Amino acid sequence: MVAVAIDGPAGAGKSTIARTAAAELGFIYIDTGALYRTIGLSCINKGIDCSDTEKVIPVLSQIKIDLKFIDGEQRMFLDDEDVSGLIRTEEVSMSASKVSAIPEVRAYLLELQRGFAKTNNVIMDGRDIGTVVLPGADVKIFLTASSESRAMRRFLQLKEKGIDGDYDSILQDIIKRDHNDMTRETAPLKAADDAVTIDTTELDLLQSIESVISVIKERLK
Repeated sequence: MVAVAIDGPAGAGKSTIARTAAAELGFIYIDTGALYRTIGLSCINKGIDCSDTEKVIPVLSQIKIDLKFIDGEQRMFLDDEDVSGLIRTEEVSMSASKVSAIPEVRAYLLELQRGFAKTNNVIMDGRDIGTVVLPGADVKIFLTASSESRAMRRFLQLKEKGIDGDYDSILQDIIKRDHNDMTRETAPLKAADDAVTIDTTELDLLQSIESVISVIKERLK
């Protein structure tokens, strides 16, 4: 089996780029961030502060999380309910960042993530795929972009969906999430020593996808 790990900060385009690259290469795409978002959503639904470790940990034994592929698309299920759309809000995004800093949450999801890579050719994206989840991945890529560029992309995405968004607020959320992800004690966000860094600040989506696919093909030669 071939494993490709793509890491990077929030808003760098990992999901869209990894999903498209996987489709072109015939791999399965796994969005690990969706797993953390699902746990964050569960905590929100239960009225639990996602920063309160002692209250978050018991939730892990009370919920059922499933990752399924329907018509080739990854769908997230929480207690048998498809929550794939519900986990894409800014509130859930920040909650995911908070719960992902809890070691017990990461341990809870680790084997689930590794299990997919053992039985499928995968492109898996997240924050610690190349450093922790799949340290032996055949290809490791660190995808990044300036915080301003990532904020603008998010702002435009929301606008396309008819959702009002404030650029400055989005930018501050991204800066805050970057800080949380990079400074947490457990599996902080960083590029693996053997990762290829791709900065998409000056690249459009098509150029970014082509860059990632090019690196994957070159490394798999």
